[in-house]
Amino acid sequence: MNNGSFEWFRLDNAAKIFPGQNSPSWSNVFRLSVELKEEVNPVLLQKAADKVLPRFPSFAVRMKNGLFWHYLEKNPNRIQIREDIKNLCYRIKFKEDNGYLFRIYYHGKRISVDTYHVLSDGCGATFFLSTLVAEYLRLKGYIIPCGNYVLDLEEKPTAAETEDAYDRYANSKAKYNRKDKFVYHAVGTKLPAHMCNYTVGTFSFQELHKISKSYGVTITEFLAAMLIDIHYQKQLREKRKQRQVSVQVPVNLRKHFPSETLRNFVLCMRAKIDPDKGEYTFEEILKTVSLQLKLANDKKELNSLMTQNLKLERNPFSRLLPLCIKDLGVAISFIITGEQTTSTLISNIGPVALPEEMKPYIDRFFFFTGPGKLNGGRCGAISFGDKITFSFSNCYEESDLEREFFTRLVKMGLHVKIESNRE
Repeated sequence: MNNGSFEWFRLDNAAKIFPGQNSPSWSNVFRLSVELKEEVNPVLLQKAADKVLPRFPSFAVRMKNGLFWHYLEKNPNRIQIREDIKNLCYRIKFKEDNGYLFRIYYHGKRISVDTYHVLSDGCGATFFLSTLVAEYLRLKGYIIPCGNYVLDLEEKPTAAETEDAYDRYANSKAKYNRKDKFVYHAVGTKLPAHMCNYTVGTFSFQELHKISKSYGVTITEFLAAMLIDIHYQKQLREKRKQRQVSVQVPVNLRKHFPSETLRNFVLCMRAKIDPDKGEYTFEEILKTVSLQLKLANDKKELNSLMTQNLKLERNPFSRLLPLCIKDLGVAISFIITGEQTTSTLISNIGPVALPEEMKPYIDRFFFFTGPGKLNGGRCGAISFGDKITFSFSNCYEESDLEREFFTRLVKMGLHVKIESNRE
């Protein structure tokens, strides 16, 4: 159980919906990568994975089906690292990869971890990747201490690291009313199943911070407003019925509710504009997005939403529904609504903090969200030192969203290095 013995875990509140959404063509998978300054030695990486995995019992699991709920059981098999593939965030099949719900890849100077969202969020996965890379560097002969995102392999895993923090903190008595309308989507020529186009730009964190500060907003608010404006302008050019344009922004709840959990502990906020209210300048969008995100990113508001999300799980009737009925309900809901209330997404991990002795061997980090079923602009951001990487995950052939976004940054004076898996 998840009481210290780590033989099995209940899925946390956020994770419970993902198995029902899993389909032959899609899984909720995200990727974190680190680029070293030397070529990766796969033999040493495998040894590092073998040593690090026991320190992360919530990763060392496989999916099992109970009568009423899915659960995670300790996985006795070995995790096998593999050479990287072109299609990042490839779907998870519960009986493949020795039952593991994450994969470790290597290619050139990069080490990547694709994680099924059932296991963890971006923060927890960053701890895993950073600790894995630290041990890999030690095996190469470098002296790397613990600290920040690098956990001590000599310490035993704690119950706090594997807790369901939603269940611990959700205690609001207020009702949370979220009335979201179906919004605009920038659609195009759909890629075949399991295919996704990824484009990533690398630029200066400090320069971006100066620009966002000049507007009086945070980096996340600035990036979110840029994405809304690009979708808004695209909809205007299409001369179609004008719908709301919204951006989804995951927030790390650990900043509001102290927790050491390495599992999921995020909630998604939304900001939006309504073209029926009139035309918007970029400055007006910035102001609107910043205000909405600041209001949503409030401890009491977040607790209210967290509690609302747990109501179904805590409902006695829901508890007695067989698992097959629960999964069917989630699947139908996802097919009908899915991403219909979100035009685009920006998930910003923020700066990665590592021990000083480790920094000389690291060039940059990458964060990729999995491809959407409908959204062509699902974006991930992460920074290390003065380098911030910003990625687009696009399930369409067209690349106008990415081109417009990075072109705007260049016009603002940023030097942007572009990479893509497109031919």
